[in-house]
Amino acid sequence: MAAVARTKYTNEEIKARLVFMVGLGLTCSFLFSVMAILYGLLFVVQPMEQAPNDSAGWSVLSSMLLTLSGGLIGLLAGNGLKDKQPPPPAP
Repeated sequence: MAAVARTKYTNEEIKARLVFMVGLGLTCSFLFSVMAILYGLLFVVQPMEQAPNDSAGWSVLSSMLLTLSGGLIGLLAGNGLKDKQPPPPAP
């Protein structure tokens, strides 16, 4: 059985993969939360007066969405800060 040769990733490649995975996780959480809120608003029969538990749940969901969106925006904004490239070798 032959061993598979693996190349070693550079720091930039590792950072890019890490940013991608974290961004993907935050995006999936954000989209799932938004879909759950929209489903609850559109397809679940609501009483005329809101129950105290429902209002507490909505406040938790809204603050969670603010945190997720802030983290996602920070991740995307911080991704523009690239590491310095080493100078090219002298000829």
